Amino acid sequence: MSDILAENLSGKSVMGSDGTELGLLYNITMDIKSGKLHDLVIDPDEEISPRAVDFERDEAGRFRVPVNRVQAVKDYIVVQR
Repeated sequence: MSDILAENLSGKSVMGSDGTELGLLYNITMDIKSGKLHDLVIDPDEEISPRAVDFERDEAGRFRVPVNRVQAVKDYIVVQR
């Protein structure tokens, strides 16, 4: 995957590999010491049922999607479901 600036990802739509619109990218978590990225934090789409998605959620109800599930970054960030 080519390099992408973080500022270009903020607010980008996130879609499951099955075509389900999950929401908008809110943030990305990382390990400060190693620089390794951990999770995409996604503000869920209002129309999606939380039970329809099997990702962990944070205390604010945002989805936490492991970075290793990212399949593509183009018009959408596509994640494996």
